[in-house]
Amino acid sequence: MHPKAKTSAIMALTLTTAATNAFLSTTNTNSKVKLPITGFGNTHILPPFQTVSTPATTRLYNAEDDDAQDSEIERLKRMAAKLRSEAAALEADKAKKLAEAAENAFRKFDANSDGEVTVEELKAGLEKALKTEISEKRVKELMEVFDKSGDGALQIDEFATVDKFRNQLENLAREEKRLAAEAEKEAKLEKEKALLAEARMNFLNEKEPTGTDKLVSILPYLFPLMDGLQYGRFLLGADDAGANPLVIALAVLYSLYRSIPFSGFVAFFALNTLSGNPSINRLVRFNMQQAIFIDIALLFPSLILGVGGLVLGNVTGGVTQLAGELFSDVIFGTLVLTLGYCVVTSLLGKEPDSIPIISDAVKDRMPTIDMFDDNGMFVPREFRKKDDDDDDKKSDK
Repeated sequence: MHPKAKTSAIMALTLTTAATNAFLSTTNTNSKVKLPITGFGNTHILPPFQTVSTPATTRLYNAEDDDAQDSEIERLKRMAAKLRSEAAALEADKAKKLAEAAENAFRKFDANSDGEVTVEELKAGLEKALKTEISEKRVKELMEVFDKSGDGALQIDEFATVDKFRNQLENLAREEKRLAAEAEKEAKLEKEKALLAEARMNFLNEKEPTGTDKLVSILPYLFPLMDGLQYGRFLLGADDAGANPLVIALAVLYSLYRSIPFSGFVAFFALNTLSGNPSINRLVRFNMQQAIFIDIALLFPSLILGVGGLVLGNVTGGVTQLAGELFSDVIFGTLVLTLGYCVVTSLLGKEPDSIPIISDAVKDRMPTIDMFDDNGMFVPREFRKKDDDDDDKKSDK
């Protein structure tokens, strides 16, 4: 083929291909056309094409879409209004039927046709309609729910359908079951608390003292009595005291007490250990602790006598001796009165807790039921007070 003819064929093929692409592109975009803008040599060749927008066509399509959307919105609004109207009509029809049913039921329940339904008429009507026996208590509860006027009877405007009465009866039954379950749960908790309190009581033994407990509870006071006999040596050593049986008994007990090595320390540790045993009756434990405190208190008069003798012994001579004897007699007399009060009160089954300072100190050392937590664990007084303070702070917040 001649070169010029060959070139012409190629150009024709190129033009045909470019035209086809421009047509396809315009068809796909609906708003764009392809135009050639460059050439090659002396011969114009169509290269890749640029896009040209057509705003008029786009505005036309947008206007049509807006009209279609407005029409759809109006249609939906009309449909919603129609549905609301139908729903309102159904509700009105339902209310009308319920009112008619309530009015028919009212006429049936109002046996004497006096225009109101009493408790007795309500009970009879419901038992007939529901074919079951209903307690008068439950009917009165039902009356309280529907009797808006509070006159003890139901008028036509207060009356309801049998179905509403049935539903309310079911609600009352469920509420009664719930309350019964709560009461049962509360009773169970109270029973558990009672058992725990009883276990604490058995563990701590704060029961009423028996006759044996009362007798045993006075024995610890022999400890301060033996140590306090030194203050009664002037009274008990008098010429006419030797024939007194009580003095003789005290002398025998004192001899036995002193025959035991370190008797004072032995008695102190024995009483202190036994008073910490919670299984021993509280009265016995209290007297053990109080006997220890009384014995400790006897040390102070000894110190006073010793210091007084050293300071005034060389100055006043016989006067100091007379004052020492009088002081010892007073201390011994006070001791006897104190121990007598403790013995008599204990034999009556009561705690001798009226001794100034000493009884208060003993009470602080005595464990009580409230010192144990809900799990039965012992909580010391200082920690228990701290926990109470923390609880108070939380409640204030």
